[in-house]
Amino acid sequence: MGDLEIRAAVTDDVPAIVSMLADDRLGAQRESPDDLTPYLAALERLTADPNQQLVVAVREDRVVGTLQLTIVPGLSHKGSTRSIIEAVRIHRDERGSGLGTQFIEWAITESRRQGCRLVQLTSDATRTDAHRFYERLGFTASHVGFKLSL
Repeated sequence: MGDLEIRAAVTDDVPAIVSMLADDRLGAQRESPDDLTPYLAALERLTADPNQQLVVAVREDRVVGTLQLTIVPGLSHKGSTRSIIEAVRIHRDERGSGLGTQFIEWAITESRRQGCRLVQLTSDATRTDAHRFYERLGFTASHVGFKLSL
């Protein structure tokens, strides 16, 4: 990956992560970059959970991407373990550079390393560019997802 480092997120990365989460029409409605308190608490919970990895992509000492990888043991599919890729964000300046592909390939490789038989992700129905990107990487829109806000 050349000059790209993928590593676990740390407290100092939280402002950059939240900025990327908020840097689009959907994220701007649900994120609060001015109050990092809930994000820091979430990072503590994620770090304490061995089935969670919040990672960042760093280039030239700058956080340029983030994603969360969740490992889910299960009974279906003959007791297979699966992974879920969530909250994928690439810094605006890096979009189109190939970083997104490298990052998802890293997540797939890490999922295999952890014994996963399936990688899944969801993407907001309005993110058509992201859907094309995931399909180019071999993902199939095979299921319909549902959410319930609590």
